[in-house]
Amino acid sequence: MSWLVYDGDCPFCANYVELLRLREQFPDIDLVDARMNRDHDAVQKILQAGYVVDEGMALIDGDNIFYGAAAIHSLARPSSSVFGRINWWIFKSQERAGFLYPILSMGRSAVLKLLGRKKMGY
Repeated sequence: MSWLVYDGDCPFCANYVELLRLREQFPDIDLVDARMNRDHDAVQKILQAGYVVDEGMALIDGDNIFYGAAAIHSLARPSSSVFGRINWWIFKSQERAGFLYPILSMGRSAVLKLLGRKKMGY
């Protein structure tokens, strides 16, 4: 079982999860909206590992936690959808994912602020 923990109130995060069609590519993945499921085992596992859920999505695969850029790099797979192919091309490179993720995260924070949505606080 794998979990992807993300902020369901973030339009970027929610659309990313939707557009990737993750359940098609990863049939055993459980999508966890951290904002709605603070007490979920996956969210607690991320917090116990010292990560801040507000600052990045996380992919948990067994005992491994891939956080932020590592998560989106791990999710990059060749796909039949146009968005999936673009995502794979951009994030298949760890270096590119590492460079772009902080920029995307700053954009996320700005959009949440403009929309009047508060940070989760964890």
